[in-house]
Amino acid sequence: MENQRLTDPEITPSEDVFKQEFGAWYPVFREFISTIESDDYQLSTEWRYYKDGKAWLCKVCSRKKTVVWLSAWSDYFELGFYFTEKTGVGIRDLDIDESLKENYASGKSVGRLKPLVARLNSKTQLADVYTLLKYKAGKL
Repeated sequence: MENQRLTDPEITPSEDVFKQEFGAWYPVFREFISTIESDDYQLSTEWRYYKDGKAWLCKVCSRKKTVVWLSAWSDYFELGFYFTEKTGVGIRDLDIDESLKENYASGKSVGRLKPLVARLNSKTQLADVYTLLKYKAGKL
């Protein structure tokens, strides 16, 4: 059953909270965060509680540009990439799993943006996410 994590506005996300809330997939999350904050990616993370979604979300940015949104669930963490029609055309040419390309192709637009959602709970999924991050940040 999918239950969203990090829903208490009084509990600010921290390493101890992540370890407790994420359980078995905490190492995947930790590797992801360490990698994106490294010199290779130079992305920043900002956790904020959103009242409309009743949960803490993490905005991952390259300078001022939002690259991806991260949310935590009982069995995975979810990454939401949003592309305009112009920036999304190159997704089909990326070296990523076909299911991610399908996810994007079949996604419904939200205003002028179209989402690509990736659910991660295994380190084998990280390579595709890193490719998407580089593409979205304009580094591919």
